[in-house]
Amino acid sequence: MSAPSPAAPLLDVQDLSVAYGRIEALTGVSLQVQAGQIVTVIGPNGAGKSTLLGALMGVLPARAGQVLLDGEAVQAAPVAARVARGLALVPETRALFASMSVVDNLRLGAYRFRQEPAARHREALDEVYALFPRLQERAQQAAATLSGGERQMLALGRALMGRPRLLMLDEPSLGLAPLIVRDIFRILDTLRARGVAILLVEQNARAALRLADHGHVLELGRVALAGPAQALADDPRIVEAYLGAHSSHQARLAA
Repeated sequence: MSAPSPAAPLLDVQDLSVAYGRIEALTGVSLQVQAGQIVTVIGPNGAGKSTLLGALMGVLPARAGQVLLDGEAVQAAPVAARVARGLALVPETRALFASMSVVDNLRLGAYRFRQEPAARHREALDEVYALFPRLQERAQQAAATLSGGERQMLALGRALMGRPRLLMLDEPSLGLAPLIVRDIFRILDTLRARGVAILLVEQNARAALRLADHGHVLELGRVALAGPAQALADDPRIVEAYLGAHSSHQARLAA
């Protein structure tokens, strides 16, 4: 009896290229994300990590290549169509509505389900509050009054209100205290166990590789290295460039 074929990836990126005018920001980037898997993308500043997420979400046009979701090409689809297919992006800026309350920010995340019964919205809200009890405590506060960690929780909670199948995060640990970072990463681990696929762009390479199943290293818009996260964490080139005590995020990987 032949072995069963592996499940098709939820997200399959094939030779993706993105340019800003004549400047190519991504060249031939390929990666896959399975349901219930965390894939991380690390690399120095300016490597194209945020550009990659923008192109996958549809806010930046692809110059070449394919983006397949469940085997269907979506690289020409508008942002709204990708959201409807289950993609969600938590940007580095968090993009919250500062003057609105925490609960109203969360409700906006469920906008595509606005025709559903109120009880279903309440259920989704309760699920987010169970993950982030602090948001429930501050439900009526304006988003502008939250701490940095609380704002990141709110941005993530708002994305989860849309019930994403693939959650993409851009530098979720940026500017946060280590205890808050551990909380955020613990919640990402919980979401993976629930079957949510996660594409994580992260400047904290050590934490990202510890959490992820698979990793990619971007340099100058190209994938320099890729493989199981543990193997990358043990690779001397990664240790030297990103994990060593005296490493610089601008270090070049050896060829």
